[in-house]
Amino acid sequence: MQRMLFTDTYKTISGPSEAIFKDKASKFLAFAYPVLNEEEIKEYLVNLRKLHFSSNHHCYAWMLGFDKSAYRMNDDGEPSGTAGRPIYGQLLSYDLTNVLVVVVRYFGGTKLGVSGLINAYKTVTSDALSSANIVEKIVFDIYNLKFPYEDLNQVMKLVKEENLSISSPIFDSTCSLEMAIRRNKVEILLEKLKRINNVCSIYIKTT
Repeated sequence: MQRMLFTDTYKTISGPSEAIFKDKASKFLAFAYPVLNEEEIKEYLVNLRKLHFSSNHHCYAWMLGFDKSAYRMNDDGEPSGTAGRPIYGQLLSYDLTNVLVVVVRYFGGTKLGVSGLINAYKTVTSDALSSANIVEKIVFDIYNLKFPYEDLNQVMKLVKEENLSISSPIFDSTCSLEMAIRRNKVEILLEKLKRINNVCSIYIKTT
């Protein structure tokens, strides 16, 4: 099997967005949020339950990670596959990650059936995402560099040439700094750093 090339960009939303959908007196309120971790997700879910305490269902789906490796769906009492999965399907359709969508339902007294529920959750989620500001972000690997002071000029020359972002600089007899390298350029940049004597690079995290 041919291995897929890694892409170092992903799409998410820059801020919250909302939408509403009504069908046979039932009201569906969709809330889309940009999120970075499960702690943020739990906080949004708790706050929405407090705000809409009299509603019948709080169904949701989320996706995390630039590689979309973490995700979850929840029907919250609706028939299996009629709520969480349609919400999740729209995250896939819009090719988004680091996003949580919660749909709060107020039951209107008339059952919608499986197809009606799927359509409601899908439609209101799509409306919320289409009204959101979708942005493309770049994946960066963060490295810590340590090197003697006499190599400072060479390191900073490379930083300037490659337009790299640095943080936490310490310029002493032994220098150190953190460097953000675009994921697709990591191998090339690390090879250039190896050509500078006595530079030690240590991977920290991916953002």
